[in-house]
Amino acid sequence: MTARAPGAAVIGLDLGGTKIAAALFAPDGGVLARHTRPTPAQEGATAVLDALAGAAAAVDASALATVVGVAAAGVVDPRSGMVTSATDSIRGWAGTALGTGLADRTGLPVACDNDVRATAGPELATLPGSRGSLLFAAVGTGVGGALAVDGRMLHGAAGIAGHLGHLPSAEAAGLPCTCGAVGHLEAIASGPGITAHYERLSSTSADRLETVAARAAGGDQAAVEAITVGAAAMGRGLGGLANTLGPDRVVVGGGVPHIGGLYRNALAAAFAAELMPPLRGLVPAPPLHGKDAAVLGAAALTTTLPLHHPGVHR
Repeated sequence: MTARAPGAAVIGLDLGGTKIAAALFAPDGGVLARHTRPTPAQEGATAVLDALAGAAAAVDASALATVVGVAAAGVVDPRSGMVTSATDSIRGWAGTALGTGLADRTGLPVACDNDVRATAGPELATLPGSRGSLLFAAVGTGVGGALAVDGRMLHGAAGIAGHLGHLPSAEAAGLPCTCGAVGHLEAIASGPGITAHYERLSSTSADRLETVAARAAGGDQAAVEAITVGAAAMGRGLGGLANTLGPDRVVVGGGVPHIGGLYRNALAAAFAAELMPPLRGLVPAPPLHGKDAAVLGAAALTTTLPLHHPGVHR
């Protein structure tokens, strides 16, 4: 299994719980075509693999591509091509042979990785030289992340490196996490975690995070507290990791930071308070890339990760 040589068209696929996005990239990196379709998340892994292959075929009707990169939800081991762990947002996704399963369906070699690590790849590529270090967080329905040290993205055993949401968090003490454990960062810092904390504080229901943000803007102190506690927990976790990894850049993306300055400022203050002297001045930044970041990162996987070929099973 080897990475592709540059100079060929490549398909990038981004698999989420609700949508599959596909793009066909020219050898110079330009986008030749795009395609989206719903993820058949509750129909099982076979249906999802079929949908991924269908998206690849639709975006490359002229069969220009020689390789496919896929960024997928769940814990993905790029070496084995397996989904080693996943939530129930995609039914039966854990244990899926993503690499060979998609290669068999497309007839093309496939590189695969977790969606957040793939999205972080283009951010790492923007750092000067080839030895940059990056701490990347995606805060949304869950809390994901990616870690790169000295120019190398970390994958870890079974592809689990970077799952920041499962750091222990004092603010989440006693709260159940989606992974089955208790007291993890995701339970207090994710969008649903902040919303649930607001409901606990106020004894009032909220249908979504944006509702909590609107109430905070209107002076609801329970909403303000829920947002700032979640943001501060995230900032402290990132600050501790920054001291451990020594990143050149810290990026915080995902949907939650878009709720406004209350969240971003509380995160930044908590992050700064944790930093050791050599890192003071390091500030969490938004992602540099827009809506194409995941498919661009997926396509780039084919130059750095093992390729899984049709008909080759282990």
